Amino acid sequence: MNNLLPLPVLLPMLGAALTLLLGRRPRAQRAVSILTLVAVCAVAGGLIWITDNYGVQALWVGAWAPLGVVLVADRLAALMLTVASLVTLGVLIYSTGQDEEEVHRETPVSIFHPTFLLLSAGVSDAFLAGDLFNLFVGFEMLLFASYVLLTMGGTGQRISAGSIYVVINLVSSLLFLTALAVIYAATGTVNMAQLNLRFADLPPDVTLPIQLLLLVVFAIKAAVFPLSFWLPDSYPTAPAPVTAVFAGLLTKVGVYAILRTQTAIFPDRPLTDLLGWAALATMLIGILGAVAQSEIKRLLSFTLVSHIGYMIFGIALATPAGLSGAIFYTAHHITVQASLFLVAGLIERFGGSTSLDRLGGLASLSPVLGVLFFVPAMNLAGIPPLSGFVGKLALLGAGVEVGTPLAWALVAGSVLTSLLTLYTVAKVWNRAFWGTPMLGPHGPSDDGAVPGRLPGIMVAGTAALVLLGLTLTLVAGPLYDYVNRAALGLLGNSYIEAVLSGVVR
Repeated sequence: MNNLLPLPVLLPMLGAALTLLLGRRPRAQRAVSILTLVAVCAVAGGLIWITDNYGVQALWVGAWAPLGVVLVADRLAALMLTVASLVTLGVLIYSTGQDEEEVHRETPVSIFHPTFLLLSAGVSDAFLAGDLFNLFVGFEMLLFASYVLLTMGGTGQRISAGSIYVVINLVSSLLFLTALAVIYAATGTVNMAQLNLRFADLPPDVTLPIQLLLLVVFAIKAAVFPLSFWLPDSYPTAPAPVTAVFAGLLTKVGVYAILRTQTAIFPDRPLTDLLGWAALATMLIGILGAVAQSEIKRLLSFTLVSHIGYMIFGIALATPAGLSGAIFYTAHHITVQASLFLVAGLIERFGGSTSLDRLGGLASLSPVLGVLFFVPAMNLAGIPPLSGFVGKLALLGAGVEVGTPLAWALVAGSVLTSLLTLYTVAKVWNRAFWGTPMLGPHGPSDDGAVPGRLPGIMVAGTAALVLLGLTLTLVAGPLYDYVNRAALGLLGNSYIEAVLSGVVR
């Protein structure tokens, strides 16, 4: 069964090669891309069932244990892989509605599909990586693809934003390489399971700087305050499907890396106070930035930063309940945030702008667009009984259970953040969807589309992700039982034992 582990990485890479060869046949490119991601979704779903019933699956590629690359799937990795695959599939379906528009302009559509599939391969590799170097490779794959996607079209605004994004991530990659060198020098390995054992024998003055360096690297990638300054300027300039997949996935890979390394490598030194204060600042400063915005994409970018704080909140508690809440909220947020950025793309296409000063009456002009925004917006705000409410309630309960002053501050901060999130999405609803219709006088939108037209395939892709978010609500009970088991697995030794079975430690 562990032979399935390479497929979520290999299938998108093979699909990327094939779509590159089909650059002059856009319909064939779309078919190959969609079929590839459908296959990845099927494999990821199978891994959920396998890991839940048969435990952690580990595969030493080429049987080169302990020197080779190890791929590992536990309940956490399988869940993240499944949700990520479903979201990338929905975004890809949405993007096919843009292709017909894009081919008449300068955007090189022929490279979108291979680059998008390479991004998917990098995300999958990061989720399945059993050693820090392979995690670095996964990050570099998805970052290389993201550089191309972010600057696609070559507009001045996109190049400027892409330059900031590239510089910040090059710095984080350099820091990551430095951390790898230091770790290997201190322990002779970068395998996470082996590091769990070897770091236990090292003094804190050796392990603490390494842990802090890794946290800085992953905090940059996850957009944790104060290392989140780059995100609001980078994401809004990209095309809607690119922004959606960035918002849904890239920061969550950083959160996943924090969660994985904190539990697998540093289980006895979790730095809970540092993470807790970072979570509180991320929630509050992010949402205050959102409150001040009058442009929908920038507003959503700040809410993205803010809600990363909820996930770090759960990790900082370092309890089974806290980790369960963090895992559940991460899965929920991937779907909801990607949905909202796709809706923002539809708003721009329909109304010609995403500025609240230039929109109005969208609910009467397009009730479907109103529903597509309203449902994930309420989910993001945590309105019961939606999945956002379930995740936030779980985190609040975990914080109350810990009961320290910092935990109570996090509980209060998360409640305030939720209320301000409701205020921000209500502001968007009142100004863009209520009021007097303002459609028409502003000409084409920033991405060249004609206002008032919503391609059906783009609506279908957005609706699919909105329904996926509602599905998480409908299966919240079984899903939460699953994430509880995943959290207990993180705090146990099953991951370490599966990787090191029969390997010299």
